[in-house]
Amino acid sequence: MKIYQYPSREAEQRVQDTIERGLGFSKEDYQNVETFLEDIKTRGDKALVEYTNKFDSQKVSIESLKVTKKEFDDARKKVDASFLNALERSVNQVTSFHEKQKENSWIDTPRDGVMVGQLVKPLNAAGIYAPGAKGGKTPLVSSVLMGGIPAKTAGVKSISLMTPPMENGEISPHILVAAQKIGIDSVFKAGSAWAIGALAYGTKQVPKVDIIVGPGNIYVTLAKKIISGSVGIDMIAGPSEILIIADKDANPDFLAADLLSQAEHDIMASSILVTDSQSLADKTLTALEKQIEKLSRKDIAKKSIENFGAVMKVPDIKTAIELSNRLAPEHLELIVKEPFDYIDQIENAGALFLGPYTPEPMGDYIAGPNHVLPTAGTARFSSALSVENFIKKTSLIHYSRKAFQKEADDVVKLAEIEGLTAHVNCIKIRQ
Repeated sequence: MKIYQYPSREAEQRVQDTIERGLGFSKEDYQNVETFLEDIKTRGDKALVEYTNKFDSQKVSIESLKVTKKEFDDARKKVDASFLNALERSVNQVTSFHEKQKENSWIDTPRDGVMVGQLVKPLNAAGIYAPGAKGGKTPLVSSVLMGGIPAKTAGVKSISLMTPPMENGEISPHILVAAQKIGIDSVFKAGSAWAIGALAYGTKQVPKVDIIVGPGNIYVTLAKKIISGSVGIDMIAGPSEILIIADKDANPDFLAADLLSQAEHDIMASSILVTDSQSLADKTLTALEKQIEKLSRKDIAKKSIENFGAVMKVPDIKTAIELSNRLAPEHLELIVKEPFDYIDQIENAGALFLGPYTPEPMGDYIAGPNHVLPTAGTARFSSALSVENFIKKTSLIHYSRKAFQKEADDVVKLAEIEGLTAHVNCIKIRQ
């Protein structure tokens, strides 16, 4: 990782490289995903099982595609008490946060004889995708919680989970216990683009859903991109990002650890430290070089740091915040003396972590807010996954005859300007 003096031409190039890194897919990737989706649409469960056999496990059949009650019961016996305790805390705290996001239907009478309002209703069916890195051996339990809890809180009637099986044809017991804990209705043993296709189109076993949420590899992302419009999605998520703004009093060991927490995700992940202290910049790089060697995913982290890691030395914290707002990072940590003093200056960030004891992984697992966040600068216009993603809003309108007559001429005037004579007639026939 290199230290850049910002602003400078060299630093600007690094910033542009980060902004423009995109999703990192090829034309061939896109065509492959189109083929997978069309095959699932045509052949349903048979194609779903064939792809699962080819890429994940040969022990999954049409009969074993859906997780059974016995598998759920057995899973409970395979997890330890410490996991159940951690799961309990996470579920309670994430649920509590999302409960505060619930919206109610409302009605207003703004003018005599006029009623307007809004109906708030949950979607009928949702699909959750939970990756299983390394052939399902490292299950992302947090993805189950962050997708399923807001759906359940919103009142979605049917929730299906797709997650790739391990080589033995089973799903991690931790995934199954988490899914059962939050009330997910069905779990299926499939991953990647074909799993997304099954949720989008429906098969004999897999219910067709109204929205698909959850992170995944580039095939999952492309599949969501392609089916978007025919079914709702949470977002088109790019590689993970962290930007840390730190002053001279920050702990360099903390900063190095936090940068690496994102670098280990993906070689396309972006990890950037912005500081007004040259001494802190130097110490953080030294700490990072020591810590990276101890990581189980150090090869990925090293490539990520080389490709999109940077330390930006800025003249002051004001410049640091301006740079952060421009990058609109997924995760923004403020590790400065008085972090709360700067909150109102932050315009663009997926999630904001305040102070030295609020590292990004607290948000990933247990703090409460959702960890499915906008990436690649989209925090400029989008937000974290929430209960709102799982509801729909219907406008209510009612006019009495008297109220209609009072406003009808204005509607006629506006419709005439737009040249919509049928609209005009619709009003005049009632006058």
